[in-house]
Amino acid sequence: ACMNDNLDLECIDLVKRFGAFTAVDGVSLSAPRGSFFSILGPSGCGKTTLLRMIAGFQSPDAGDIRIKGRSVLGVAPNRRNVNMIFQHLALFPMMTVAENVAYGLQCHGTPKAEIGPKVAAALARVDLPDAGPKRIDQLSGGQKQRIAIARCLVLEPDLLLLDEPLGALDLKLREHMKVELKQLQQKIGTTFVYITHDQSEALVMSDQVAVMNHGRFEQIGSPQELYYNPRTAFVAGFVGDANRWRGRVEAGDAKSAKAITGDGIALTAATAGDPLSAGDEVEIFVRPESISLTLDEKGVADLDNRLSGQVENLLFNGANSTVQVRDGQTGGEVMVRMPQTAEFANLAHGAPVYLGWNNDQAKCFPAGEDIPSSGEE
Repeated sequence: ACMNDNLDLECIDLVKRFGAFTAVDGVSLSAPRGSFFSILGPSGCGKTTLLRMIAGFQSPDAGDIRIKGRSVLGVAPNRRNVNMIFQHLALFPMMTVAENVAYGLQCHGTPKAEIGPKVAAALARVDLPDAGPKRIDQLSGGQKQRIAIARCLVLEPDLLLLDEPLGALDLKLREHMKVELKQLQQKIGTTFVYITHDQSEALVMSDQVAVMNHGRFEQIGSPQELYYNPRTAFVAGFVGDANRWRGRVEAGDAKSAKAITGDGIALTAATAGDPLSAGDEVEIFVRPESISLTLDEKGVADLDNRLSGQVENLLFNGANSTVQVRDGQTGGEVMVRMPQTAEFANLAHGAPVYLGWNNDQAKCFPAGEDIPSSGEE
């Protein structure tokens, strides 16, 4: 195998079947050294199976897994330089923090004299230098998370695999830990491979995200690429919020398409995948923050797509406040995200408003299977 020194992990055309069911269907990824790589998808998409194959708990039916350039097919989990953190952190409650962190070193037969300094160094790396003598039940949820990481780091793994590790935490702590985990990973420099069904976790923390659906990767890219340039309807619907219309193409080419929705609205959008032609069924996605909202029709007159309607609801959330607008022509609902301006403050339920956006702010995909709403299990 050619040694690629810069990649800590490569998966090449991995396949895993359970009887007639294909859980992982030809998946390839590469995680550069020191990166935070997330695998994002709804439950049942195959992400846990993929992680278990990387860890060595399951073996693939086809394909290869390379860690630091070397194939690990047939290598037992404890012989791979990889550690895994599960949602239930599996810390030993009857041991102190230091004993928990030392446990793996003892299993590996590390000389006693080296264990103390290594444990102290690992605790310092996760910013809990004085936690050693504490009992596990004296720690907060966020501290337990960091001890679970320290327990892995002390073994100096090439990869840290994290299986929905924030899932058991309450919302506020989860928000805090997202930022903390990213900072920790950058500081430590160990490659993290993280799986989650929560798109906000993946977007906030990762350098690269692979969006997984039905055992395949729909797209791999930076959070920004996935959000602004989704390549499939699934990615557009799963990553971030979006307004969606379904329609039939009247005219289309490789760049854009004009479609008529079932309710008779004409919309134009940039083509995100293959060229579209007349008669194709399509899904059109527009991000809530891409839509301009004005009280005066002239304000949207020069935009490619225009709708009018009435304010249905105002959802205040500081700079990310949302206006729900009932579209006057079809009765459909359109979400608009807009900053807290004086204009927003003056909006009232039932107020007539005008909406508009340009073609390049809308993405058009061939209509296929149904797309989950984002962040659903």
